[in-house]
Amino acid sequence: MLTQKQHDLLLFIHERLKETGVPPSFDEMKEALDLRSKSGIHRLITALEERGFIRRLPHRARALEIVKLPGTVGDPPNGRRGGFRPSVIQGSLGRSTAPAPVTPSDQASLDVPVMGRIAAGTPISAIQNHSHSVAIPADMLSGGEHFALEVRGDSMVNAGIHDGDLVLVKKSDTANNGDIVVALVDEEEATLKRLRKKGDSVALEAANPAYETRIFGPDRVRVQGRLVGLIRRY
Repeated sequence: MLTQKQHDLLLFIHERLKETGVPPSFDEMKEALDLRSKSGIHRLITALEERGFIRRLPHRARALEIVKLPGTVGDPPNGRRGGFRPSVIQGSLGRSTAPAPVTPSDQASLDVPVMGRIAAGTPISAIQNHSHSVAIPADMLSGGEHFALEVRGDSMVNAGIHDGDLVLVKKSDTANNGDIVVALVDEEEATLKRLRKKGDSVALEAANPAYETRIFGPDRVRVQGRLVGLIRRY
C-alpha cells in the first residue's frame, strides 16, 4: 500500500514521462507535491523503488523508469477520491487518465520526418529541410503532425536530453508554461528550451546551470513544436 504522497509522486512522474518523454527534476517534484526540501522527494523515490514501482537507471542523471502503477491509474490509495492536484505544473501533467486498451494498430510503427538538427546549447539556424525519416512506435504519437530533430549541445542535459539524442516534437504554435519547446528566435535561430512566460516576456530556460536563461519580448519568439518523446541510441 502506498502513502498518499508516494501515490501522488508516482502519478506525477508517470504523467511527465507520457507528456515529454523525460522525468521531472527534483525541483519540479518538490514544487508539485508542495514539499519543502528535496530530501523528502529522495525518500519518496527510494520508497517507490523498494516497493517495485519505479527503477532508477544506472549511469544516467535523473533517469527514472515506471515499472508498474497501483491499480487503476488516477485512483488514490485507500479509495480516497480527489487524486493529484499540483498547483504549480500547468497543462495536463498530474491529471492522469486510465491507459487506452492496446490494439494491433497501436503496436505499429510510423515514419516521422527528421528535420535536421536543433541546438540544445548555442542556437543554430532555423529548422532545416526534411533529410530522412525514422520509424516511431505509433503509441508515442498522438493526434496531429510530428517531426524529429537531432540534438546538438548540452544545455538540456539536466532534463535528460543529451547531445546526439533524437527528440520527437508535436508541431504546434502554442505551448503551456513549463513545456520544453522548439522555439524560433527572430525568425532565424532555432533552439530547444523550456518555455517560461513572465508577464509580457518570454523566457527560454536551459536545464544546465552553465547556460543563462534568455528573455525576449513576445514578438521575438515563435513556438514551432512541443517535445513529446525522446529516442537515444547506445
